[in-house]
Amino acid sequence: MGSFLPEHDSVRFAAIETSTDWCSVALWRDGEISAIEREAGQRHAELVLPMLERLLERARLGVEGLDAVAFGTGPGSFTGLRIACGIAQGLAFARGLPVIGVSTLEAIAEESGASRALVCLDARMHEVYYAGFERCEGIWRETIAAACVAPGRVERPAGGGWTGCGNGFAAYGEALCAALGGTLATVLPGIRPSAAALARLAAVPLAAGRGRDAALAAPVYVRDKVALTSAERANR
Repeated sequence: MGSFLPEHDSVRFAAIETSTDWCSVALWRDGEISAIEREAGQRHAELVLPMLERLLERARLGVEGLDAVAFGTGPGSFTGLRIACGIAQGLAFARGLPVIGVSTLEAIAEESGASRALVCLDARMHEVYYAGFERCEGIWRETIAAACVAPGRVERPAGGGWTGCGNGFAAYGEALCAALGGTLATVLPGIRPSAAALARLAAVPLAAGRGRDAALAAPVYVRDKVALTSAERANR
């Protein structure tokens, strides 16, 4: 996988995405993206650093050669988000590097290749993480703020021609399509966030010097609740 943006040639950074069942790392080096990803289940903490080391070895680059670290802030798996944030902080703290967090939902929009994306990620507990994005002059603009709602209560965007993307459509496709009416032009339930998408999204702000101090890095959970109570499960 590769992407070339000459204006960002001098920036070298790693990107880490562990918000779903997939573990994904990427390296932006001299404008070129290389990436590794694999289905991890619950093994993100075990897999992510060896995957990053392998990527750096292929590029003949050490961690000390990085200018920054990007990570997926969420929403997504609570444990996965903490893993990505913690590793990004650990790498950055030790070397005084800036970090930049990128929305998991925006990364899914980036992966979709669409110009209008309704992103829906399965949040478990019969809910979805949901947001709307439109691409304008190469930059994503959030038109519907990220929220965690029941599939039948997602916000319907203005106009049509939207692409529904993310595994929320695999889990709750019927309810989502009913709620969204005729706004959807197509549905891509297999689209997931990737470190390569994170890298593309992080390159511009990092090159502009908008990285943050590692101490300020934090996941964005959107929903604070981890699981249903026994009573709530019984009422489902």
